[in-house]
Amino acid sequence: MNILSRAEEIILLAILQLDGEAYGLSIRDFIRRTAGREWSLAQIYDPLGRLARKGYVRKFKGRPTPERGGRRKCLYSVTEEGIEALRRLRSLQDRIWARVGEKVV
Repeated sequence: MNILSRAEEIILLAILQLDGEAYGLSIRDFIRRTAGREWSLAQIYDPLGRLARKGYVRKFKGRPTPERGGRRKCLYSVTEEGIEALRRLRSLQDRIWARVGEKVV
């Protein structure tokens, strides 16, 4: 079983939350707001590359914007395979946490 890294998990969840507006900087800003800590662009783009190679995200071009001089942003969406990977990870985490019980809660 191919288990997602923590960074891959967080990025997939961020992309799902951003709902069609996920690109490098928006993902980084979402993580900063949600987790309260800064991530470098490398901490975003390296896992994004792995997720794309695994088929868990799809990269596509957005509309041209005046702020970018008419250039298009590279946007990301989560594929069905990516959603299934998140489900498998959640199931694994639930099984592990169930065995820990009240020890850490």
